[in-house]
Amino acid sequence: MLVIDGSHLEGGGQIVRSAVALSALTGTPVRIERIRGGRQQPGLRPQHLAAIAAVAAACNAGVTGCTTGSRELEFTPGRISPCEISIDVGTAGSIPLVIQAWLPVAIRSGGVITLSGGTEVERSPSIDYFTNVLVPFLEMHGARISVDIIRRGYYPRGGGVVRVDAEPSVLNQLSPDCHRPGGDRGIRSCSTGLPAHVAERQARAAASRLFQCMGLEFPVTLDAGPGPGTGSSCTVWRGWMGGTGLGRRGYPAESVGEDAALALVREWEGDGLVDSYMADQLLIYLGMAGGAYTSHTFTLHARTMCWLLAQFGIHILISEEEIVRFERAAGA
Repeated sequence: MLVIDGSHLEGGGQIVRSAVALSALTGTPVRIERIRGGRQQPGLRPQHLAAIAAVAAACNAGVTGCTTGSRELEFTPGRISPCEISIDVGTAGSIPLVIQAWLPVAIRSGGVITLSGGTEVERSPSIDYFTNVLVPFLEMHGARISVDIIRRGYYPRGGGVVRVDAEPSVLNQLSPDCHRPGGDRGIRSCSTGLPAHVAERQARAAASRLFQCMGLEFPVTLDAGPGPGTGSSCTVWRGWMGGTGLGRRGYPAESVGEDAALALVREWEGDGLVDSYMADQLLIYLGMAGGAYTSHTFTLHARTMCWLLAQFGIHILISEEEIVRFERAAGA
């Protein structure tokens, strides 16, 4: 059984989510120790339990230690097979982070997951980033994924619902030259339980800042309506890069839109094929499919993923020059 130090480098939930996914994909039983040792509240939280349960269902795994607060987990994968599951993350736990663990496994044999929780959560990709940046990239490399955002859920109430359907497919090698059409960009501004003008103001501010910085007009989609709580978000994207702003009480809608726009501008000015967040999210797919891609920064999350992949015998070559190139080593 492979032993993983859950406190290494980033020392957070990323190690847990990715370790169980890699365990399923490689057929390697794992024990994760010192889980989230780098956090103020170490141990498993509800969001991590949901991710473990999702991967376990996709590969018929045996699991011990999957309880709130546990600092050690054993995960013994079985055969990956298609299944349809529903999981409530609990409160506003991040739906996209649960999908992040489940999707690489589900792509192999197919599967459907319906998740309840938070669709836009701090320190997590928004569901619109997932849908408009990550999913199209994977689809251009052979994946077949559909996403249905049934209801949005914001902190602290959660209550969002998302359904993801992954058809069985084989990913092609990731390409460092996989550019999207130049017009493939957009703004999606959303709110629940708030006046419709909140989403409109967010979108106007984002569009204005993006035009000022990039000289381009971005198509706008608004999504405002009722929900289990109140909240707002704005996600923008261009090519394989994105940015998100989150609303909060007392924070102007215009600032939410500007936050999203400036986050994208910073990534775009950094150069490379994908943004710094995609760079670490794609590493598990790079490890499985091979190939290469580039970004502008080798983040701590990416370093952690490279270390974790190496524990499973999958080595990623990193070239840090003007831009950072990620490439799976031959024979890895």
